[in-house]
Parts: sequence; C-alpha cells; structure tokens
Amino acid sequence: MPQNSGRVKAVNLGGWLVTEGWIKPSLFDGIPNKDFLDGTGLQFKSVTTGKYLAAELGGGSIIVANRTSASGWETFKLWRINETTFNFRVFNKDFVGLDVNGNGTQVVAVSKTPGSSETFEIIRKPDDLRRVRIKAPNGFFLQARSEVLVTADYARSTEWGNNDPSVFVITLSGKLEGEFQVTNGYGPKKAPQVMWEHWNTFIVEDDFHFISTNGLNAVRIPVGWWIASDPTPPHPYVGGSLQALDKAFLWAQKYGLKVIIDLHAAPGSQNGFEHSASRDGSQEWGQTDENIQQTVHVIDFLTSRYAKSPNLYAVELINEPFSPGASLQNVTKFYKAGYAAVRKHSSTAYVVLSNRLGPMEPRELFPLAKDFKRSVIDVHYYNLFVSTFDNMTVQQNIDFIYTNRSQQLNYVTTSNGPLTFVGTRSTPRFVSDT
Repeated sequence: MPQNSGRVKAVNLGGWLVTEGWIKPSLFDGIPNKDFLDGTGLQFKSVTTGKYLAAELGGGSIIVANRTSASGWETFKLWRINETTFNFRVFNKDFVGLDVNGNGTQVVAVSKTPGSSETFEIIRKPDDLRRVRIKAPNGFFLQARSEVLVTADYARSTEWGNNDPSVFVITLSGKLEGEFQVTNGYGPKKAPQVMWEHWNTFIVEDDFHFISTNGLNAVRIPVGWWIASDPTPPHPYVGGSLQALDKAFLWAQKYGLKVIIDLHAAPGSQNGFEHSASRDGSQEWGQTDENIQQTVHVIDFLTSRYAKSPNLYAVELINEPFSPGASLQNVTKFYKAGYAAVRKHSSTAYVVLSNRLGPMEPRELFPLAKDFKRSVIDVHYYNLFVSTFDNMTVQQNIDFIYTNRSQQLNYVTTSNGPLTFVGTRSTPRFVSDT
C-alpha cells in the first residue's frame, strides 16, 4: 500500500492467543484455589497482635508483624508452585524465606531467587477461607511471636482461634489474570486441554467471514513471545498458539483480510500488565541486551514464517511498553533491531512502533521513524480506565473522541511523518493526514 493511500479498518482479536481475563473470565473457572494465582497480592494480619506482616524496608531485611494498616511493604505477591504451595515476593522483589545464616527459624526477605528455603504452604480454614496458616519448608508454622519477631517454629495443631499466633487473616490486594496465571494455574496436565479448547472455539473461521462482510478489511492478532518456541514453549506456557495463527492466515487469505501481527507480550513483560503475561506485575523487559535480543528473535521468527503470505500487512514490534520502566533508550535500541529483523524478510510489511504508555512525549519516536520506510506510530487513547467517563452518556463519550482525541491525533499525524495507528480494543485503524 502506498504511504498515503487511505485507511485500514481492523478489529483487534484480543483475548485469543494472549489471555486477558476480563475478556473471558470463565477461562479461569476450573482452576483449583483460583483466587491464589500468580501475582495475587496477599496481606496477612496476625490474630494475636492485630497487626499486619510487613517486609521491613520493603525487603532485604526481616519480616515483622507491627503494621496497623497495609500497603506496599505489607503486600506479598504470590508465585504459585501448585494450588497450595507458593513463593512470596515482596515490594523490592526479594523473596520471603528462612534465615539460613541464623538459627533457621527467623523469617526474612533477602533472596533474589526462590528456592526450597523460600517455598511455603498456605493452609486455609475450610469454613472460613480468609483464615490461614503458613507452613514453612522446615515443617513448622509461621507465628508472630511479637510485633518484631516472626518465626517458623510453631508445631501445635490449631482450633483457628484468636489466641493462636500461627493464624492470620488474609486480605486480597490485586490480582492478575493473564496467560501466565491461566496456564500455571491449571498446571501442565490440564492447561493444554483448556487452552486448545479456547483457541479452537474463541475465534473461528465464521468470525473472519463476518469481519470481511461488515466493512472491515484487516485483523490485528496479539501474540505472546512463547509462540516462537512452539510446540514446546517454556513452562508454564502451552504449545499450539502457532497452529492457531497459521489457521488465521489461511482464513484471512480466504476472506481477503489483511493481518497485523502484534507482539502483545514480550519476555519479562514490557508493562507489568496481565495482557503482557507478567507473572506478578513486575516489568522486567528491556533491562539487558540478552532480553532485547530474545525479543528480536521472536520478531524474526514471525516475519520469516509469514513474509511470503500476501496477507501479512504489518508487524507491531511490541505493544504498549510502559514509561519510565521501558526507557526511550532501550525501546529505541529494540525498535532499530526489530525493524532490521522485519526488513530481512519483507520489504513491504509495515513496521508498527508503539508509543510508550505513561509519561512521554507523543512525538518522541518521530526522529527514529523518519529513517524507517513504511513505518507506523501506534498511539492508544483510553476512556475505559478513567472514572471521569463513567458518568458520561454514550453521545458525550463520542463527542469527547471527536474533539479531544482528534486534537491528540492531529498532533501525531503530520504530512511528512509516519502513518498513525490508532489502537483501541475494538477499532484500530491506519490514518494519514490526506
């Protein structure tokens, strides 16, 4: 398509090959102990001290039981081993464990990687699931001996009363429902069955026919980085999404639709959101050259596989890197390498560069894009997550888009600049200023 020759009207096939729980909540229904998935934040209140457990200094020190209210330092994010066994990650990303340098019973948060000393079992009271005991790897239960001393040396059984220092009342503080949570939640035996059923039924050939006969001419398909390792991706991901993407290209060709491949989930998570398959809300993409090269490999794999398809229209190198965690320097480094990977296999596919979310200058990618042929800037404008719009009528929301959003779009759409990709959950499109 020539640089200024009209528009592409596309639908985003979100929630298909990259899980987003809000799109299909029922996908999680069969997971045992499903409120304890990876990334769920737990806050533990001792029934004897009446205070919350906390990682002193946010981590790197001892665990105490002296907080009257719970916030970041008092929130422990789960890494799920199975339905009852977990690692606890604290604010500064250390893991809770036993002090192996002391008497082996004091509870601390000093390890950067979890091992056997950082693995705990959560036992819930059958008739009151908010009451729990935490069994340490030494076989004893955690107890709040005092407000400043939490140890793993309680051996007695319990009646779950308020005089038992090994009993805690939990509050759930935030959760994630993405690809990591659903596959790790079901486990290696059940997850393949669940995911294959989902991929084969959530989007089908009839959907492509419907799209093509209702005024749209393209599909944007989000994929995860593990697709490049199909059919045996790393744990806990499930093989088979590549086969589904292959079918999508066949359907697109049959019904005359263009395909925009979107790397929605990059290794390490580029934004910490569930739709980028973050395990616990951490954003760790782009922090090393090795990680960036791993991401480039995914782009190379996808482009080489589909470059000869007449329906490959564009490759979006990454979706919504979040500022400031994803620095402009690292994003630029990746975009240069990702663009080269696409061009190694295709001279015609558009290369889509997603603007960063968070604090940034909307034109910050212009200097980079001017050196890229057939490049597109992806900008996302959300009314969905701002409460201001909740009290607006449908017409008021539409009017806001025509006024405020049009001004924002005009700012990034220039006569001598790259095309603009307006990415929403339902109606992304390419536009030019002509």
